[in-house]
Amino acid sequence: MFLKICGITRVADALHAVHQGATALGFVFWPGSPRAIDDDRAAEIIAALPAHVATVGVFVNESVEGVRRVIETTGIRAVQLHGDEPPLFAEAIGHPLLRAVTLDEMAEASRVWPVDTTFLLDTSDPVRRGGTGVTIDWSQAAAVARGHKVVLAGGLTPLNVEEAIGTVRPFGVDVSSGVEATPGVKDPDKVSLFLANARRAFELV
Repeated sequence: MFLKICGITRVADALHAVHQGATALGFVFWPGSPRAIDDDRAAEIIAALPAHVATVGVFVNESVEGVRRVIETTGIRAVQLHGDEPPLFAEAIGHPLLRAVTLDEMAEASRVWPVDTTFLLDTSDPVRRGGTGVTIDWSQAAAVARGHKVVLAGGLTPLNVEEAIGTVRPFGVDVSSGVEATPGVKDPDKVSLFLANARRAFELV
């Protein structure tokens, strides 16, 4: 069960999410995001987390050297790519990888990216690169999830996550804007409800 709260910028939000059952937290290292975080702040938050929590760095068209630097300075354990990075990135980085793709890109992505890549299904937005609050077609996503390891993103909220999981049956779910008070600041009640509903849905699929 992979339950990821993304766009973390505060220690309190991170600890609350973990206490409510999040298994992964996302930190956005792309300066163009309203949820962007710097290395020092991310390192401080990550140092406060239990060891079992997966920490994921989100990047958009960052160089391999830049990604490696963030890994070394913050302690993130997985990398999520939201830009135009080539498949060679996977081997160069050498860490668990989530590759963000749209439904239209999935067929090609599954052909060229390594077989152990986890695909994060999201909407297409060349400007915001995620966190749009727009859902994808769950019926199409379900077809993809039958053959690939996918994390479902895009417009998930506490109110629709159970239906989304029941329909798509993904490996995991990823939420950002759907549990926020403002960009980068999580709403504790929404986080709690999202995680409780997601866990209940996964137990039934």
